[in-house]
Amino acid sequence: MTAHGLEPFIRDLPKAELHVHIEGTLEPELLYELARRNRVPLRFRTVEALRAAYQFHNLQSFLDIYYEGTRALLSEQDFFELTWAYLERAAQQNIRHAEIFFDPQAHTERGVPFNTVIRGIHRALEEAIPRFGISSKLIMCFLRHLSADAAMRTLEASLPFKDWIAAVGLDSSELGHPPEKFVEVFARARAAGYLTVAHAGEEGPPDYIWKALDLLKALRIDHGVRCLEDPALVQRLVRERIPLTVCPLSNVKLCVFKSLEDHNLKTLLDLGLCVTVNSDDPAYFGGYITENLLASQQALGLTRHDIYTLARNSFEASFLSIDKQQRLIDELDRFMDAHAG
Repeated sequence: MTAHGLEPFIRDLPKAELHVHIEGTLEPELLYELARRNRVPLRFRTVEALRAAYQFHNLQSFLDIYYEGTRALLSEQDFFELTWAYLERAAQQNIRHAEIFFDPQAHTERGVPFNTVIRGIHRALEEAIPRFGISSKLIMCFLRHLSADAAMRTLEASLPFKDWIAAVGLDSSELGHPPEKFVEVFARARAAGYLTVAHAGEEGPPDYIWKALDLLKALRIDHGVRCLEDPALVQRLVRERIPLTVCPLSNVKLCVFKSLEDHNLKTLLDLGLCVTVNSDDPAYFGGYITENLLASQQALGLTRHDIYTLARNSFEASFLSIDKQQRLIDELDRFMDAHAG
């Protein structure tokens, strides 16, 4: 089957998304609409000029524009519309379950109250259940370029909304901000009942993955593509079946790999790691899950079985109960049976 012929199959395949930053789904059109409504000046005079600026040479050059875009998000309704726009796209790509990152510090640092942020996001997630049949979990990330004290204050602010938040994570600039900086914050989060994940091994070395696992007790590693530099780490990831939430188009856009043909996704799969494919910050990196899977299939020669495995892994790696995971895997298997041959 040609790559073009695989597009309906990949789009309609039941799948979960485990690594998407809701602020990173802010498409230029919505950004301009919110900025106009909230009277927030933008550096770029047109949608086209803004999108043309999405050329990055590393993680930091992306983050500079990313944080600039967040300035347009001010009201609960803004966060609702941001989240709803993502969920509409997710429904079109048959994402059956989404575990969504949000960065409260990117907003509270600007004077936007924590409850404004989370109430808007939560309302959209709740309304998506009957409307789209998409279940979801919310993951609160700490910005690692800020202090551990700031992360602890954010954690404390989250506790009244604990029932709405499944896990905590760690994102933003990786280099120079190792996991050990946040040991106390993650220990406090675990004591409060939160699950834990962490970005590691994107720009940072394999040592950051070890520390995320051993010091932060991360249950999933977000990115993790540099694990191949450490064979002992690979063995551990396979043995303990620790999921990696890989984001291929993001990795190329941020120059982690020179091209998608150079990406190690297929190698990770063939080594037996529990790899999933996700979109990361799709408004900035050129694609949602369907685009990531399709581009990876074309560049790396992924087979239908590889794509099935990635989708199955996404359910198994989720924070859903075993029963709910199995129901979605059964749905996936029925889809595969209907599309056999």
